[in-house]
Amino acid sequence: MKSFRKELHINTDTRRAFVNITPQVEDALVESGIREGLALVNAMHITASVFINDHESGLHRDFERWLEKLAPEKPHDQYDHNGYEDNADAHLKRSVMGREVVVAVTGGRLDFGPWEQIFYGEFDGKRSKRLLVKIIGE
Repeated sequence: MKSFRKELHINTDTRRAFVNITPQVEDALVESGIREGLALVNAMHITASVFINDHESGLHRDFERWLEKLAPEKPHDQYDHNGYEDNADAHLKRSVMGREVVVAVTGGRLDFGPWEQIFYGEFDGKRSKRLLVKIIGE
């Protein structure tokens, strides 16, 4: 069994963003040479997320509104965590959206259902963050 590891780096211009990272994960899969196995993709920061869903801008705006209702950014003093930092809402949003995804690899391709894509969710951006792509298989 082979194992492949690659880090991706993302820096968003905004505090919150959703970025389709499917092409970068597909590139990593090709680079790995693995044809059958599993691909894990996870955010390596506790204020960011990786999830699978549809690549549709209306849905992403719905996520943004829903998450902001669940854990509004402001006022910052509503959170015990906020003192030195002002990102408690980002930690909560990450908890809801998840840390990682695992996708089957079949015939050298990500084995998705209809419309599925991999997204990076940024909830405390404007700085470089890392994602891990770990692919195992044959």
